[in-house]
Amino acid sequence: MGLAIWALLCYIGVIVVWNAVLKRNIGEAMLVGFAVICLFGGTDALDLAWAGLADALTEEVVFAALAFVFMGYLMTRLGLIDRQVALLNSVFGRLRGGSAYVSTATAALLGSSAGSGSGIAASVGSVTIPWMVRSHWRPDVAASLVAGNAGLGISIPPSSSLFLLLGSAAVAPVLTADELLVAAFAGGMWTVLYRFVVVFIWVRRYRVAAIDRSEIAPLRVALRQGATSLLVYLGIAIPVLMTVEVGARLLEARLGGAADDISIVVWIPVLTILATLLVGWKRLPRTARGWNEVLGDMAPRYAIIGATLLFAFAAAASLGELGLVEQLTAIMERIDAPVWVIASLVGVLIVVIAAPLTGTATIAAVGGVAFSALTSAGVAPAAAATVILVFASTEGASPPGAAPIYIASGIAGVDPARTFLRLICWFVIPTLAIGVLIATGVLPLPV
Repeated sequence: MGLAIWALLCYIGVIVVWNAVLKRNIGEAMLVGFAVICLFGGTDALDLAWAGLADALTEEVVFAALAFVFMGYLMTRLGLIDRQVALLNSVFGRLRGGSAYVSTATAALLGSSAGSGSGIAASVGSVTIPWMVRSHWRPDVAASLVAGNAGLGISIPPSSSLFLLLGSAAVAPVLTADELLVAAFAGGMWTVLYRFVVVFIWVRRYRVAAIDRSEIAPLRVALRQGATSLLVYLGIAIPVLMTVEVGARLLEARLGGAADDISIVVWIPVLTILATLLVGWKRLPRTARGWNEVLGDMAPRYAIIGATLLFAFAAAASLGELGLVEQLTAIMERIDAPVWVIASLVGVLIVVIAAPLTGTATIAAVGGVAFSALTSAGVAPAAAATVILVFASTEGASPPGAAPIYIASGIAGVDPARTFLRLICWFVIPTLAIGVLIATGVLPLPV
């Protein structure tokens, strides 16, 4: 095995030991893991560390996650969450686990338009995580569900990852967009169906009860008291609308090439914070001492989330500098085995790469190789491309480097490490299984 692969294995091992065995926080574990990776650079260890940190410090998701922590705290402090939860419960509160079903359905609906795991975690999580917590869900379970659903931004077409895969040299000559869209939509629906099954099981596993009728306000009353609190979600609606076709064309006409530089992950927290300040203006502190108390209460939330995100992205960049993608690809090209074995190995390869990177970056790096491996084993082209998208959709749930985990955990106010095992068992491994079942024809596609 190559040096980068050994570095990856040691990195994962150190994180597990530091966090699970030594019971230290995940921020420390990520720092130590990053340091271990850099040691594999030998005499270039400092250069490797600098390259990783420089990349992490320019990563927009790091800023976005920290902004979402502030946004969630501010909405709670100003009482907006209470009013929104009362309104949502007046509609869905009588359904046991209703908030989680709505969260999953919303993630699926936003999947194709958001096209980003971080975008889905941000937009859906900011609404449904506080609601789930107030309707008897544990915060770490709520964060796990939102992070696990974030992958729907890749598995449901049309996504940027789908078109990136279609444009690769291995796929373009044998597969058209029309052929892939139908198959990919069917594959995406299998992943959505599974997530509804997860919610059904979790409702019973965690004994989530329906909201007591005495706690549910009449819809008319809830609207009168909480309708204005919903205005803060214009900060979500506007960036999301700008990603759909009509909004993108309008933005392009107004801003020209600058439209490509607008990031939904950055603008959702920025605009939502501004909207929150405007809607909750009357409840904002009016003195320096009042603001000092607000910021002082909020500061501890950044200690773990900030360090974890920074060193997770730094580690991913350093592994890339060591040649992780190239070394894993070289191993894949030498394997000759039955379809289910090839599909399993392709899935593991994509999950391993997508964990520190993103699904889109992973498809750009190894999508062509994975497609060739699957079709050479006898998988139909449309099914092979769909399987790759399904595998890549684990990006939001793959610890320790998946950004949606930290966005969801930041909104929920929980240690991200509390979600890791649950995400692996309930989302990463089952999604791998779904991909393998599609590749072998057990789960049918219209191809």
